[in-house]
Amino acid sequence: MPSLKADFDELRERIRYGRELGHASFEPIYYLVFPPEQIIEVKRQTPAWISKLNQEGWEVNTFSVAENVWALLKENPLWSLCVMEDKAAPLDWSRTNKSLADILTSENALLRRLENALQPLEGNKNAMLLVTDLEALHPFLRIGVIESQLQGKFHVPTVFLYPGIRTGKTRLKFLGFYPEDGNYRSVHVGG
Repeated sequence: MPSLKADFDELRERIRYGRELGHASFEPIYYLVFPPEQIIEVKRQTPAWISKLNQEGWEVNTFSVAENVWALLKENPLWSLCVMEDKAAPLDWSRTNKSLADILTSENALLRRLENALQPLEGNKNAMLLVTDLEALHPFLRIGVIESQLQGKFHVPTVFLYPGIRTGKTRLKFLGFYPEDGNYRSVHVGG
Protein backbone atom coordinates (compact mmCIF):
# COMPACT_ATOMS: atom_id res chain seq x y z
CA MET A 1 0.00 0.00 0.00
CA PRO A 2 1.49 3.38 -1.00
CA SER A 3 2.23 5.83 1.78
CA LEU A 4 0.49 9.17 2.32
CA LYS A 5 3.77 10.84 1.32
CA ALA A 6 3.92 8.93 -1.96
CA ASP A 7 0.25 9.67 -2.68
CA PHE A 8 0.75 13.38 -1.90
CA ASP A 9 3.82 13.48 -4.17
CA GLU A 10 1.81 11.87 -6.98
CA LEU A 11 -0.99 14.38 -6.41
CA ARG A 12 1.47 17.28 -6.68
CA GLU A 13 2.79 15.87 -9.96
CA ARG A 14 -0.68 15.47 -11.39
CA ILE A 15 -1.65 19.00 -10.44
CA ARG A 16 1.63 20.37 -11.82
CA TYR A 17 1.15 18.75 -15.21
CA GLY A 18 -2.61 19.20 -15.35
CA ARG A 19 -5.27 16.70 -15.92
CA GLU A 20 -5.44 14.45 -18.91
CA LEU A 21 -8.43 15.36 -21.00
CA GLY A 22 -11.15 12.97 -19.90
CA HIS A 23 -14.58 12.25 -21.24
CA ALA A 24 -16.42 13.34 -18.10
CA SER A 25 -14.93 16.73 -17.30
CA PHE A 26 -12.05 19.10 -17.86
CA GLU A 27 -12.20 20.73 -14.48
CA PRO A 28 -9.10 20.60 -12.22
CA ILE A 29 -10.65 18.58 -9.41
CA TYR A 30 -8.46 16.17 -7.46
CA TYR A 31 -9.14 13.77 -4.60
CA LEU A 32 -6.40 12.58 -2.29
CA VAL A 33 -8.04 9.34 -1.15
CA PHE A 34 -6.85 7.76 2.08
CA PRO A 35 -8.17 5.05 4.43
CA PRO A 36 -10.48 6.48 7.12
CA GLU A 37 -8.17 5.20 9.84
CA GLN A 38 -5.59 7.74 8.60
CA ILE A 39 -7.79 10.82 9.20
CA ILE A 40 -5.68 11.97 12.17
CA GLU A 41 -2.43 11.46 10.27
CA VAL A 42 -3.76 13.46 7.32
CA LYS A 43 -4.67 16.30 9.70
CA ARG A 44 -1.10 16.16 11.09
CA GLN A 45 0.40 16.25 7.59
CA THR A 46 -1.83 18.96 6.12
CA PRO A 47 0.20 21.98 7.34
CA ALA A 48 3.38 20.47 5.86
CA TRP A 49 1.57 19.75 2.58
CA ILE A 50 0.32 23.34 2.41
CA SER A 51 3.83 24.59 3.06
CA LYS A 52 5.24 22.35 0.31
CA LEU A 53 2.62 23.57 -2.16
CA ASN A 54 3.35 27.19 -1.21
CA GLN A 55 7.08 26.57 -1.80
CA GLU A 56 6.16 25.33 -5.29
CA GLY A 57 4.39 28.61 -6.07
CA TRP A 58 0.80 27.74 -5.22
CA GLU A 59 -1.34 30.13 -3.21
CA VAL A 60 -3.18 27.54 -1.13
CA ASN A 61 -6.56 28.52 0.26
CA THR A 62 -8.34 26.11 2.59
CA PHE A 63 -11.99 25.32 3.03
CA SER A 64 -12.71 23.29 6.15
CA VAL A 65 -15.96 21.40 5.79
CA ALA A 66 -16.11 20.95 9.59
CA GLU A 67 -15.74 24.68 10.26
CA ASN A 68 -18.35 25.56 7.64
CA VAL A 69 -20.82 22.91 8.85
CA TRP A 70 -20.48 24.20 12.40
CA ALA A 71 -20.86 27.85 11.29
CA LEU A 72 -23.99 27.04 9.27
CA LEU A 73 -25.55 25.21 12.21
CA LYS A 74 -24.79 27.97 14.73
CA GLU A 75 -25.98 30.74 12.37
CA ASN A 76 -29.29 29.06 11.61
CA PRO A 77 -32.26 30.59 13.45
CA LEU A 78 -33.54 27.08 14.24
CA TRP A 79 -30.30 26.00 15.93
CA SER A 80 -31.50 26.73 19.47
CA LEU A 81 -34.68 24.75 18.76
CA CYS A 82 -32.56 21.82 17.50
CA VAL A 83 -30.49 21.87 20.68
CA MET A 84 -33.63 22.01 22.83
CA GLU A 85 -35.25 19.12 20.92
CA ASP A 86 -32.06 17.08 21.16
CA LYS A 87 -32.00 17.55 24.93
CA ALA A 88 -35.62 16.38 25.09
CA ALA A 89 -34.89 13.20 23.09
CA PRO A 90 -31.10 12.65 23.11
CA LEU A 91 -31.28 9.13 21.70
CA ASP A 92 -33.42 9.98 18.67
CA TRP A 93 -30.42 10.09 16.34
CA SER A 94 -32.39 9.79 13.11
CA ARG A 95 -34.48 12.82 13.99
CA THR A 96 -31.44 14.82 15.08
CA ASN A 97 -29.48 13.90 11.95
CA LYS A 98 -32.41 14.78 9.70
CA SER A 99 -32.80 18.18 11.37
CA LEU A 100 -29.10 18.94 11.00
CA ALA A 101 -29.06 17.73 7.38
CA ASP A 102 -32.03 19.96 6.63
CA ILE A 103 -30.12 22.99 7.91
CA LEU A 104 -27.04 22.15 5.83
CA THR A 105 -28.96 21.48 2.63
CA SER A 106 -31.55 24.23 3.00
CA GLU A 107 -31.03 26.56 0.07
CA ASN A 108 -27.82 24.64 -0.72
CA ALA A 109 -26.12 26.41 2.18
CA LEU A 110 -22.93 24.34 2.29
CA LEU A 111 -22.68 24.20 -1.49
CA ARG A 112 -22.95 28.02 -1.66
CA ARG A 113 -20.16 28.39 0.89
CA LEU A 114 -17.85 26.22 -1.21
CA GLU A 115 -18.84 28.12 -4.36
CA ASN A 116 -18.12 31.40 -2.53
CA ALA A 117 -14.68 30.09 -1.61
CA LEU A 118 -13.95 29.19 -5.25
CA GLN A 119 -15.27 32.35 -6.89
CA PRO A 120 -12.61 34.87 -5.78
CA LEU A 121 -9.84 32.48 -6.87
CA GLU A 122 -10.98 32.43 -10.50
CA GLY A 123 -8.41 33.94 -12.81
CA ASN A 124 -5.51 33.49 -10.37
CA LYS A 125 -3.23 30.99 -12.11
CA ASN A 126 -1.40 30.26 -8.84
CA ALA A 127 -4.49 29.72 -6.68
CA MET A 128 -5.49 26.36 -5.29
CA LEU A 129 -8.32 25.37 -2.96
CA LEU A 130 -7.70 22.60 -0.44
CA VAL A 131 -10.94 21.15 0.96
CA THR A 132 -10.41 19.48 4.34
CA ASP A 133 -12.46 17.68 6.99
CA LEU A 134 -14.82 15.88 4.60
CA GLU A 135 -15.67 13.41 7.38
CA ALA A 136 -17.82 16.20 8.88
CA LEU A 137 -20.34 15.53 6.10
CA HIS A 138 -21.30 12.22 7.71
CA PRO A 139 -24.19 11.41 7.96
CA PHE A 140 -25.66 14.46 6.23
CA LEU A 141 -24.22 14.70 2.72
CA ARG A 142 -21.71 13.25 0.28
CA ILE A 143 -19.14 15.47 -1.39
CA GLY A 144 -19.89 13.90 -4.79
CA VAL A 145 -23.32 15.53 -4.76
CA ILE A 146 -21.79 18.93 -4.05
CA GLU A 147 -19.08 18.41 -6.67
CA SER A 148 -21.63 17.57 -9.37
CA GLN A 149 -23.79 20.59 -8.51
CA LEU A 150 -20.76 22.86 -8.83
CA GLN A 151 -19.83 21.54 -12.25
CA GLY A 152 -18.41 24.37 -14.33
CA LYS A 153 -17.33 26.39 -11.27
CA PHE A 154 -13.94 24.77 -10.63
CA HIS A 155 -11.48 27.10 -12.38
CA VAL A 156 -8.50 26.52 -10.10
CA PRO A 157 -7.07 23.24 -8.88
CA THR A 158 -9.30 22.02 -6.07
CA VAL A 159 -8.05 19.20 -3.86
CA PHE A 160 -10.41 17.23 -1.63
CA LEU A 161 -8.83 15.27 1.23
CA TYR A 162 -11.16 12.26 1.00
CA PRO A 163 -11.40 9.65 3.75
CA GLY A 164 -12.58 6.55 1.97
CA ILE A 165 -11.73 3.71 -0.34
CA ARG A 166 -11.14 3.82 -4.07
CA THR A 167 -12.95 0.97 -5.79
CA GLY A 168 -12.11 1.85 -9.39
CA LYS A 169 -10.84 4.71 -11.51
CA THR A 170 -13.84 6.92 -10.67
CA ARG A 171 -15.61 5.02 -7.89
CA LEU A 172 -15.21 5.88 -4.21
CA LYS A 173 -16.69 4.65 -0.92
CA PHE A 174 -17.00 7.56 1.49
CA LEU A 175 -15.56 6.63 4.91
CA GLY A 176 -15.17 3.07 3.61
CA PHE A 177 -18.70 2.00 4.44
CA TYR A 178 -21.07 4.03 2.27
CA PRO A 179 -22.13 2.46 -1.01
CA GLU A 180 -19.63 3.15 -3.74
CA ASP A 181 -20.34 6.18 -5.89
CA GLY A 182 -19.04 6.52 -9.44
CA ASN A 183 -20.40 9.98 -10.19
CA TYR A 184 -17.16 11.85 -9.53
CA ARG A 185 -15.70 13.97 -12.31
CA SER A 186 -12.26 14.18 -10.79
CA VAL A 187 -8.78 12.69 -10.65
CA HIS A 188 -8.29 10.27 -7.75
CA VAL A 189 -4.91 9.64 -6.17
CA GLY A 190 -4.36 7.08 -3.42
CA GLY A 191 -6.94 4.89 -1.77
